[in-house]
Amino acid sequence: MPTILVADDDANIRELVCLFLRNDGFTTVEAADGKEALDVYASTHVDLVVLDIMMPVMDGWTLCKELRRANPDLPLLMLTAKGETWEKVKGFELGTDDYLTKPFDPLELTVRVKALLKRYRIGSTQTIQLGSVTLDRQSYKVTRGTDSITLPLKEFELLYKLAGTPGQVYTREQLIDQIWGMDYAGDNRTIDVHIKRLRERFATAPDFRIETVRGLGYRLEAYE
Repeated sequence: MPTILVADDDANIRELVCLFLRNDGFTTVEAADGKEALDVYASTHVDLVVLDIMMPVMDGWTLCKELRRANPDLPLLMLTAKGETWEKVKGFELGTDDYLTKPFDPLELTVRVKALLKRYRIGSTQTIQLGSVTLDRQSYKVTRGTDSITLPLKEFELLYKLAGTPGQVYTREQLIDQIWGMDYAGDNRTIDVHIKRLRERFATAPDFRIETVRGLGYRLEAYE
């Protein structure tokens, strides 16, 4: 089973999180601050990190940034004592994949951990299946059943990005940087235009939906 690193300065929170994760079959390792978490990550194979924001020595913001720099494909789940939108936005911009606000239901945390691990397995492939819709990154082809759908390159890249990690929220700035490039000088509202076109193209598709997350950005929800 995957190994989960739990980084939180509250020993009771670490104990609770690790207990529920181990009960679900996961292996856990712990860290009491961001610096210790980096040391553990450097010496242990870790498949996912659960990290708190407010920690001594090195806070969760810095830890998230350092982990993402070390491994762009490492799933990160951030814990926060507050539910303010700006904290969520900052977390997503630094590279976290999901968040939970304290106090949280430990059962929900294990469900989100499993979902994140599943997303990253999907994201590591070159072909993504969304029900009857198939996205092939190697050929840039989209098929729905036996029908072929032609998408402009940026629309394909945007859909592929969202579909690669279903349920993950991306800010407009993240999507611009990752698809158009950091040197893009246009208006980031171009994302809204491309999202609108994708919604229109797949309006009748029962397989997925691109949702607007108010104040944050967009996410794709896939239906089994």
